[in-house]
Amino acid sequence: MSKELIRLVDCCMAFDDELVLDHLNLTIDNSEFLTLLGSSGCGKTTTLRIIGGFLTPTSGTVYFDGAEITHVPPHKRQINTVFQKYALFPHLDVYENIAFGLRISKTPKAEIDRRVTEMLDIVSLRGFVHRKADALSGGQQQRVAIARALAMDPDIMLFDEPTSALDPELTGEVLRTIKQLADEHMTMIIVTHEMAFAKEVADRVIFMADGIIQEQGKPEDVFEHPQNERTQNFLKSMLHF
Repeated sequence: MSKELIRLVDCCMAFDDELVLDHLNLTIDNSEFLTLLGSSGCGKTTTLRIIGGFLTPTSGTVYFDGAEITHVPPHKRQINTVFQKYALFPHLDVYENIAFGLRISKTPKAEIDRRVTEMLDIVSLRGFVHRKADALSGGQQQRVAIARALAMDPDIMLFDEPTSALDPELTGEVLRTIKQLADEHMTMIIVTHEMAFAKEVADRVIFMADGIIQEQGKPEDVFEHPQNERTQNFLKSMLHF
């Protein structure tokens, strides 16, 4: 049975008097895989950062599992984010990058070993445990970033354009890892321009423009029968039809 995990209520976000989010209302359920689509500047990354705690909305309220978290900092939320840039520590090896947050939280060494090994299995990098981060390909680095986020056992994973800096082959590596998490019913929200991936894997697709949700629904409905003219134009430009 689905259970609501995230609720955004009338969230507005303004930067230098420019309104980026306009009274956004959004809910995400447990085990749901939600994809945010839209042109640059539409508000999708801002939405992700508000959920992750990296931005506080100008007005409005954010709830997690029924409790308000509007002003709760990122490290105190059961939500982890994977960004465009991998944000790994280049001088540390794969093990230490994944273990970093666990060490800060004073997790016992045996538990760190167990979790790092488990995460490396999930992202198919078990043989890379002692490889320095800067010796990895872009796709491998992004998979280490995913493993580091997963190691903290979050309730929700956020992905902000996780493949935008990668070539097609490496993009496939990362998307396969995310699909595996979706198959395991991890609650996730992804901002991406990978239309085929969104159509195949997402439970729900949301199209945003001008800081507003213009249309949302099952992927097959939004992609094949978009009702909103802005959605239709965006998909035509992305899918070239």
